[in-house]
Amino acid sequence: MRSDGKANRDRILDAAEDVFGRGGEAASTEEVARLAGVGIATVFRHFPTKAALLQAVLIRRYDRLRTEAGTLLGHEDPGAAFYAFFRHLVADAATKIAIGEALLDAGGDRDGEAHEAANGLRRAVGVLLERAQRAGAVRADAELPEVYALLVATSRAAAIDEEVRSRMLAIVFDGLAR
Repeated sequence: MRSDGKANRDRILDAAEDVFGRGGEAASTEEVARLAGVGIATVFRHFPTKAALLQAVLIRRYDRLRTEAGTLLGHEDPGAAFYAFFRHLVADAATKIAIGEALLDAGGDRDGEAHEAANGLRRAVGVLLERAQRAGAVRADAELPEVYALLVATSRAAAIDEEVRSRMLAIVFDGLAR
């Protein structure tokens, strides 16, 4: 891909993440094009369907989060790294949920590349969890399926006000530390 084509693609993905993160399926590709500073034909040249655009946005988001998790592996305090990433995922959840639901509404493939990217993020959370457990910061009997279920549940509740979310996370973290 030429550098100008890659720049257009990146601007489209940035704009789509913003537009669909705020508006979900109701958001328009025309708004994405306007915000990216390109024509609608350029959007569809890169992404032939709305579902393809949403899938690319979601995959990029999962990949970015997985990379962030990877950078935390070198953190000197594995427990702090795990809890910080958990908190970050919860704070980031509303946008990710809106994009994911928009993808499903647009007829996107639930078991395709986005699903594999989500599994990569789940594995990254698992590595952070294992390190935190070895450091004694997370109880040893907390397995990834339960911890991930807590992460998903608290992420779904993230739309509540920040003070309540903060207290809710403190309770979840207290339960994980025992």
